[in-house]
Amino acid sequence: MEGTVVAVVLVAVLALLVLRSGMRVVNQIERGVVFRWGKALPSYRHPGITFLIPFADRMRKVNVQVVTMPVPTQEGITKDNVSVKVDAVVYFRVTDPVRAAIEVQDYHFAVGQVAQSSLRSIIGKSDLDDLLTDRERLHEGLALMIDSPATEWGIHIDRVEIKDVQLPESLKRSMSRQAEAERERRARVITADGEFQAAQQLANASRIMSDTPEAMQLRLLQTVVEVAAEKNSTLVMPFPVELLRYFDRATKRIDQEVEKNEREMGGPDGLKAGIEQIAAVADKFGPAAELTAPREPAPEPSAPVEQQ
Repeated sequence: MEGTVVAVVLVAVLALLVLRSGMRVVNQIERGVVFRWGKALPSYRHPGITFLIPFADRMRKVNVQVVTMPVPTQEGITKDNVSVKVDAVVYFRVTDPVRAAIEVQDYHFAVGQVAQSSLRSIIGKSDLDDLLTDRERLHEGLALMIDSPATEWGIHIDRVEIKDVQLPESLKRSMSRQAEAERERRARVITADGEFQAAQQLANASRIMSDTPEAMQLRLLQTVVEVAAEKNSTLVMPFPVELLRYFDRATKRIDQEVEKNEREMGGPDGLKAGIEQIAAVADKFGPAAELTAPREPAPEPSAPVEQQ
């Protein structure tokens, strides 16, 4: 009886050991691919506790998280013959654990190699401007190039991004000069546009002032007031050329009148005699001090001498 109990206990312990050797735990971030006698089962084991047949089953765990893989810097020549160095990053995850376990030996290494070759290929097909400005389109094309072979391995490429584009130093200096010249061109165009608009407004104002000369005088007075506000400035008033021409014409008319009177009165002597006659007639009615030249003042009387 005691031997039977011992045998049952031994059998139970042996069964527990066998069950314990076949029990596995699959984490939430993993999927289990079971190989039975070396042949992969079509379905994989989900997270949780799973049991394997001892000595017959072997399980390989596959991580299904998104993997971030940096692509080493690749040097290439662009379509417009510029030597650049480009590095990128690839985001991918396993969608079919069975195919990822049996179709490719090391899917991390395989995806990395495909990413490097695709990056060099995309560099040769693109211009430098596309690498610097139109990166979204390049990201889509690069992801499509990598995803084509990766799909057969049960891998899905979520996203591919170009991190940095390293340019030669000489090209950087050329681009800097080009950008500086472009900014200078824009500044000159803006300044010329401002001058053009100011000239148009001045032309319109000059036409209005030409119709109303008073506006020109008011504008001149306003300018004088603005300049006179500065105490440390000297104001120089411009003398209009039209006023000089007026004086010139007036002087010529006066000379012509004098010459005409001289001819009518017999020359300069007759003119002088006429002026003396006019002065004599004026003396009869009043002093001729206003018509003749001022006389010299009479000497003041000297003080009377006292007699002894």
